Amino acid sequence: MKIQIIGFSGSGKSTLAKILSEHHNISVLHLDSVHFYGDWQERTLEEQNAIVLDFMHQHSDWVIDGNYSRVAPKRFEESDLTIFLAYNRFVCYWNAWRRYRKHRGIHRFDCPCIEKFDLEFRYWILVQGRKRKRVQNMYVNFHKTHGTRLLFKNRKQLNQWLKEQNIQNNLTK
Repeated sequence: MKIQIIGFSGSGKSTLAKILSEHHNISVLHLDSVHFYGDWQERTLEEQNAIVLDFMHQHSDWVIDGNYSRVAPKRFEESDLTIFLAYNRFVCYWNAWRRYRKHRGIHRFDCPCIEKFDLEFRYWILVQGRKRKRVQNMYVNFHKTHGTRLLFKNRKQLNQWLKEQNIQNNLTK
């Protein structure tokens, strides 16, 4: 099974990817760990593409989470299941703030950089990441998949689906 998870920053893509990879016993790749290294330094697009395509080549089944639509767009075409976490910006802001409080000063499991919640990231969650062109691009990528597409507008919908799939999760409401 090849699973692609997209959604807004702070929606819980990486947490869901971890849950699904553990449930299906398949490898997971977090695109934040591909995009960033060191102290929030960014890899080139060519480096990112090489990492993702190599991961896809090495694994017949996978979970990949993250937007970065220019990075290995082939993943959208190959996914059997694409999940879009289209949560309200204020829910995402709250989730990102809670994540920051939990991981302040340390590295998260899905990103090699020390967690931060600066003004730039807050602005990204509330404004920049929600610009019409970015949102439209997410929907375009969502519809590129040849497999099943699931759109969740809130955590309750996602939790219901996980329950129906008999997938144990630690997501809060």
